[in-house]
Amino acid sequence: MVKKSLHNPIYFEEIVQRISLLAENAPRKWGQMNVSQMLKHCELVLKVALGKIDLPEINIFFKMVGAATKIEMQIFNNGIPRNMPTFRKLIVNFECDFDGSKTNLLNTLKDFRTASENKELPDHHRLFGTMTEKDWGFLEYKHLDHHLKQFNV
Repeated sequence: MVKKSLHNPIYFEEIVQRISLLAENAPRKWGQMNVSQMLKHCELVLKVALGKIDLPEINIFFKMVGAATKIEMQIFNNGIPRNMPTFRKLIVNFECDFDGSKTNLLNTLKDFRTASENKELPDHHRLFGTMTEKDWGFLEYKHLDHHLKQFNV
């Protein structure tokens, strides 16, 4: 069972190529966001890993659910469930420019790769708890993969 990660150059390039295949009018298979909003959402999620967005504290119940979800995803190599709740700061319910959102996501993805190579990713996530470089690469790949599948790429 292959566990894809943004740390692996092959899977990093796979994600970049899939993002480049997106069209502005791509239909979604589920959810509320259009493709431009999804690109912005993915950029914001990567900015959490870069320490540019600070998520609010959550209660112990959600922390336990988050830690269990991280472990389950790592053991079973499964994806993120459809329509999963997210932090309010990461919800994109406003209009976004497609080309700008795509460019910003690709640039933030490169920043993530640089931060990862320099061992500058945080050791904690508000929902998932303790994080290693390996955790970040795996979970960020899974998140991007989830949303790219949402738009058929």
